[in-house]
This record gives sequence, C-alpha cells and structure tokens, in this order.
Amino acid sequence: MANWEIVEMHRSSANWPKMVEEIVRIEKRVFPKHESLAQSFEEELRKKNSGLLYSKIGGEIAGYVMYSWPSSLFASITKLAVKENHRRQGHGEALLKEAIQKCRTRNVHRISLHVDPSRGQAMSLYKKLGFQVDSLIEGYYSSDRNAYRMYLDFDTD
Repeated sequence: MANWEIVEMHRSSANWPKMVEEIVRIEKRVFPKHESLAQSFEEELRKKNSGLLYSKIGGEIAGYVMYSWPSSLFASITKLAVKENHRRQGHGEALLKEAIQKCRTRNVHRISLHVDPSRGQAMSLYKKLGFQVDSLIEGYYSSDRNAYRMYLDFDTD
C-alpha cells in the first residue's frame, strides 16, 4: 500500500486554490448534485469555525473530511468523501478519527452528522467509531431519500 498522510488545509497555504479545485472535483463525483457543496465549497471553508482535512498519496488527494463547530459544545461532520479508487484502504476512518480529535481539542460535548441509511459502508464506519443513530429524518436529502442523524458524545467529567 502506498504511503499516505493526513493534511490540515489552511487558507494561507500557497496551494489553497489548487487543493480546493481538486476537492471540489471529488465532491462532484461522490455526491449527487443537490447534495454537493461544489458551488459553495470555498465559501463553506471560509467560515470561521470550520476545518478541512484531506488524505494525500504523493501529490494526489485521496479523500477529505469537512467539519465545523458552530458552538463551544457542539460540532458537526459536514462532508466525508474518499475517491472510488482509494476506498477500503483506511482513508475514511483515518480522516474521521482525525476530525473527531480536532473537535475534542475544542472541548465539544457532541459531534453529529447525517447519513443516508442506504450507505452501508458509511453507516458501518460511523458505528465502528462510536456514533449512534439519534433519529430518522424523512426527506432530508430529497423527497424520497431520508437520513439518519447520528451523534457521538464525549464524557464531560
């Protein structure tokens, strides 16, 4: 297996435009148009309380996770995507673990996310890392596609 690393994306980085462009391409391939943040991706990243991590093999981005912490108690995993040819190699799990760790350093009490119940691999990954199903939200993605809201709570002792 090729060596890969997880990188935190910084707006001040010289290769910011190139990285955003590459991530937007992944976004467009992985998510249906009405779920994609491709049109507003850079805008999302400019928000004060948001972060983005990506896994990189050589010069290629294999996957990314976008997260935010709208309050001091709560964080959200906004997007997690891995290119088709890099799936089942640990990228998604490594990215999610790193995002969880970043949120933990901000002392949030809960991280939540939404996932299509039919995305079995995603559901398995989230459950493996301790996320629990909170509720089913009907019509979340579209009139015929629901989502589970899932959460991960941290001990606050």
